[in-house]
Amino acid sequence: METENVPLSVIVPVYNEAENFPCLIEEIDARLSPPFRVLVVYDFDEDTTLPVARQLAETRPYLTLVKNNLGRGPANALRAGFQEAETGPALVIMADLSDDLRDVAPMLALYHSGHRVVCASRYMKGGQQLGGPLLKRTLSRLAGLSLYYLVGFPTHDATNNFRLYDAALVNDLQIESEHGFEIALELTAKAFIRGEPIAEIPTTWKDRSAGESRFQLFRWLPKYLRWYRYALFNRRRKPGA
Repeated sequence: METENVPLSVIVPVYNEAENFPCLIEEIDARLSPPFRVLVVYDFDEDTTLPVARQLAETRPYLTLVKNNLGRGPANALRAGFQEAETGPALVIMADLSDDLRDVAPMLALYHSGHRVVCASRYMKGGQQLGGPLLKRTLSRLAGLSLYYLVGFPTHDATNNFRLYDAALVNDLQIESEHGFEIALELTAKAFIRGEPIAEIPTTWKDRSAGESRFQLFRWLPKYLRWYRYALFNRRRKPGA
């Protein structure tokens, strides 16, 4: 399918991000080139992000609010976002300003050159991670680098959710994650096993300075392990097979 003329869909799952959201929109205005649309996916009507987003949408027609009716949690929010995007390039970013949107242009270039998943990597040469809990950082780096060296996983950073996907591919892969941010590992592992073209670029990630994180390490760790084992022990198909 021709993708050059399909606008970028930016999927932003939110959870009480009223403080961060105006700054995120400033970054989007400064860093992204039209055409694009921003899908703000929320779980509940009392989310503090909503009045702020509605006010900003009055002067920014690219902003669309999407109610997640699939079940609370970031995985279902992202699934709702991909369903809304349907096709074309779909970029997942966090509302906490942790992702460097200067990387979006080179990610899009890789997508349009034929890669169906483009990963922003904190752990490859040129990438870095600023802040965040030590245990979470250590486990994330260990997972990414071990998969990269043991099975040739196509990114040094298996768990970062700052990714650009082909939305049609994601919907075809049928997301199984229901709660946490392990969805990035699931989707990349499934695409890898299928032999889909995947690329990575270095990125700088920085920890949030405001708001509350939804990340629940010990609750979600078994779900990460499921997809880690999937990537580790399933044989990859040859591209085009």
